[in-house]
Amino acid sequence: MLAALMVGTSASLAGGPVDEKLVIDGELEIKTRVPAPEGHPFDELISGWHYRTDETRDLEADSFQNPGMLYVERGEEIWNTVDGAAGKSCASCHEDAESFLKGLGASYPKWNEEAGKPFNIELQINQCREQNMQAEPYKFDAADQKALTTYIKHQSLGMPMHVDLSEGEMQAWWEKGKDLYYTRTGQLNLSCATCHENYNGSYIRADHLSQGNVNGFPTYRLKQSEMVSLHNRFRGCIRDTRAAFPPAFSDELMALEVYVTWRGSGLDIETPAVRQ
Repeated sequence: MLAALMVGTSASLAGGPVDEKLVIDGELEIKTRVPAPEGHPFDELISGWHYRTDETRDLEADSFQNPGMLYVERGEEIWNTVDGAAGKSCASCHEDAESFLKGLGASYPKWNEEAGKPFNIELQINQCREQNMQAEPYKFDAADQKALTTYIKHQSLGMPMHVDLSEGEMQAWWEKGKDLYYTRTGQLNLSCATCHENYNGSYIRADHLSQGNVNGFPTYRLKQSEMVSLHNRFRGCIRDTRAAFPPAFSDELMALEVYVTWRGSGLDIETPAVRQ
């Protein structure tokens, strides 16, 4: 009853997405509204950028003002820094980051045959660090992990996000992620779909509920004054339902990442996006 009252009351304050275009630095137009893929509950996919305040949208549109660009710069430093017993950096194997990384971040998560599960960029970084660099894997949400992930994703800025469900067992993981998306949890008895589908556009907790698309992650959140990873955001949402959240990169959250990434198919990568 509390959850229904909380969300239902906010529905009266509904405010849909603004009708504007996102153009980075006055040059690169980002596709923030696209037709939904077949089988999607929405007819049109809309980036969370459209649901934000004028000031927040302006921050993302200006690379000089976007605080997330500091993470991009730090990530480039890490890419070129030797670490581990093998005496290698990311650049030692991949050299031209601009060429090698273009479009790469838009296609994750991908099926990893060796692990027998989907890998997101963070897991791929850790595998490379351990196997190729002989370096310690990053702990979840370590500052350098977020910076390097942000840098890698930023190289796909303006390219459409997609996930290949034909790889390995990705379709089965998609199915599992879909089940999780619609499963109500916690004391508030809420699911992902409750907010981002049933009450999309409603005003709740001093913010508008977007469709929950993930094309801007990692995302700079003004309320936290730092870059926020996707699994951090997943866990935060689960926590807000007053449920126990699973570990980062667990099978549950990886399945959810596969499904939620598919839900945003065709939206351009915005990393680093800026949100409230």
